[in-house]
Amino acid sequence: MRNPGLHAALEAFTVDAAAQLAADTARGAEVPFEVVEEPGSRSPLYCYRPLTHAFIGERLSLLSELATYAPAVRALAALDGVDAYLRRLGEARIPSEPRERANTAVRTFLSRVFVERSDFGFDGSRFKAAYEELEAALYEGRCVTTVIAPLLGLALDHTTGELRLGDGLALVRGEAVSDAPGDAVWSERDQPNVLAVLHVAHERTTPSPVASARGRFRRLLTALRLFERGGYALGPLAWTRTDAAPWRPVPLGSTGRPRSVTFVCAKEDELRAFCNLIARRMPAGGEVAWALARFEMGCERLAPFEALSDYLLALRALLEPEGPASGRLAGRLAAICAVPEERARVAERTAHAIALERAVIAGLAPAQSGADVLVAEAADHLRAMLRDVVCGHLSSDLRAVADELLADAAAAIAA
Repeated sequence: MRNPGLHAALEAFTVDAAAQLAADTARGAEVPFEVVEEPGSRSPLYCYRPLTHAFIGERLSLLSELATYAPAVRALAALDGVDAYLRRLGEARIPSEPRERANTAVRTFLSRVFVERSDFGFDGSRFKAAYEELEAALYEGRCVTTVIAPLLGLALDHTTGELRLGDGLALVRGEAVSDAPGDAVWSERDQPNVLAVLHVAHERTTPSPVASARGRFRRLLTALRLFERGGYALGPLAWTRTDAAPWRPVPLGSTGRPRSVTFVCAKEDELRAFCNLIARRMPAGGEVAWALARFEMGCERLAPFEALSDYLLALRALLEPEGPASGRLAGRLAAICAVPEERARVAERTAHAIALERAVIAGLAPAQSGADVLVAEAADHLRAMLRDVVCGHLSSDLRAVADELLADAAAAIAA
């Protein structure tokens, strides 16, 4: 097995589809037959051959409503070689669009599992044969490289063993990755890590995709930090292997120091869509890119007070180009991040955070209680603005947005 994620997705769908088809036949649905002549006999012998492919095709709309159908289609749509599989099995019409091609492949695969059968109990040996046939077509002359890295500070909901994010990338409970190195799977507290797992199919002559995996993992980390508050970090090492070769470690160049542990519930579709959007819209330069990098520096600090300057520098880059002497940061941030009746309070809290930074720089321990909450609030405001700018919900010129909101508020009061 070269692609465990694809195998798991297709197996889950096949089990559900078998139950659905068996229920249909139990309610009286009949599988059509054709009469064929048996070769190799002087006297013609005839037999009935179930037209399983046609029976499944008639029920494809019903099968597509199963919860396991969409993950199976996504897993196939992300792969090259699906057209070769369909051609090998004599499919008359091969769609050019990847998702439609994957839809056709799922139906064809299911038909291969139940070929010439009129009963639909799940048979592991038949599934294995059909899956091996699929992989032989998908990976002919190619190999699959797997790269795994611990994603620290993250815990999946207990009902989620794997959270697929698309294009071969998934978050997986460490103990679910067969024969993964112990250092990857287990934390210092003997708890299983969540692993970022990337499967890449490529020509054997092309370089290993470890460098691109580093970029994918880094973008995933950025997306998680923007998606939900947490102390996420990548471990310092990743492990890679090609097909069934031994695992070998490769450095990631990250700190590997999580600040806390955050549980991510099974919002699979929401998180997948968000990660894909962030990957497509990641800023390449300018104030937003600089502020995002500074935000991530703050996320990697172990102590919240060490991160305060990172957050405030990022906020100043976005909201206070005139410099801190202008004193406009607190008001502009409140204009964007608070409803009108809450703006005074948010501006006051931001001013307190700015004063707290001066004390930290001077080497003074924060005296007031709740100082760490001020830091967390600054981080949350920054996260919200960066997320909305990167996702396209806010203009990147946040200073202009804030000044327009403040001008509208002043005009409303004057009226």
